[in-house]
Amino acid sequence: MRRLSLWMRKHPMFGDCLLALFFLTPSLLSPLSETEPRWWLSLLIDVLLLGPLALRRRNPMLTAYAVLAAGAFQLVSQDWMENNFIARPADIALGITLYTVVVYVGRRQAALYALWLVLGTALWGVWRVAPGSVGPGMWIAMTIVLLTFGLCWVLGEFVAARRAYQNELEQRLRLLETERDQQAKIAVAEERTRIARELHDVVAHAVSVMVVQADGATYAVHTNPELAERAVKTISSTGREALTELRRLLGVLRSQDGNEERTPQPGTTSLNELAERVRLVGLPVRLKLKGELDGLPAGIGLGIYRIVQEALTNTLKHAGAGASASVQVTRVGEQVELDISDDGFGTPPQLVGVSGGNGLIGMRERANVFGGTLDAGPRPGGGWHVHAVLPIQGS
Repeated sequence: MRRLSLWMRKHPMFGDCLLALFFLTPSLLSPLSETEPRWWLSLLIDVLLLGPLALRRRNPMLTAYAVLAAGAFQLVSQDWMENNFIARPADIALGITLYTVVVYVGRRQAALYALWLVLGTALWGVWRVAPGSVGPGMWIAMTIVLLTFGLCWVLGEFVAARRAYQNELEQRLRLLETERDQQAKIAVAEERTRIARELHDVVAHAVSVMVVQADGATYAVHTNPELAERAVKTISSTGREALTELRRLLGVLRSQDGNEERTPQPGTTSLNELAERVRLVGLPVRLKLKGELDGLPAGIGLGIYRIVQEALTNTLKHAGAGASASVQVTRVGEQVELDISDDGFGTPPQLVGVSGGNGLIGMRERANVFGGTLDAGPRPGGGWHVHAVLPIQGS
């Protein structure tokens, strides 16, 4: 049923044809029950009145005046028919076209069309209802017709106002979607810039270590070969880490502004300090670290720290009073899994993604930079859960 409704909305001409056929049915059936010699003329008038309705939404004004011309032809042709009907079901087409002009064209054109209808109604009342005299029958008939036209006008005003409201609402929704997409792009660009700056600090630090170790190995190669060997091994391991970070750095937009103060970046060893700071703020945090996390590349450690930091910040903002959080960082083989959850009331599911979510965007971008994944959402029993997987090997 819903599919049929959607299809008819997409093809309004089909519904208009059904409407015309519905009011044309009495004329189609009348030859079967009557012996009027000129039944074909009555059928012709009904076809002229109702036929243009099939095009009423595609060309409202042409349809309206075609129906009006058919109504005029009906006035002059009633003397030719043996059954001189004062009104027929097909005359409703005049009201339908008035409604259509109000909805799809505008009040000014509808007022002019309504004036023609009033003049035609007056001519019909004097000429056909009460020819040669002005009696109560004429006034009753004219009143009924004019009230019908008035009802069609009011209904058209209501539908036109509703259409205007829906159009304005759709425009606003499109504008909000555009703004939301732009804000998301800006947030992604800013987060990528910040990540690139942090990775740049890590790589610069690694290169500095390599230079210092290389200078030390140069001086110790003859006097202390063991010390020089250790320095070369340090250079080798540091160089591999630097190459990994450089590969990850490719494709990440970085800022040209290098005036900010450079500070050592945190890693997994700083998670205990982070948890303690959050506890001092008032959020109980249970922290579990499993596996060999001390030997992680600096970029991976920084990404883990920032994801946990952002997740706990969101908990402080949205979990509410009395909530607690749990953080578990586990190294399994060549990947690190992060699970951060809280038991607060969190953000209602119907509002997720409506209020911005730049922190969530930032966490996902950090995971994507290292070739990992991140999922976040409400827990079935209440609260919020963040799960991330970061591969250790270079992309």
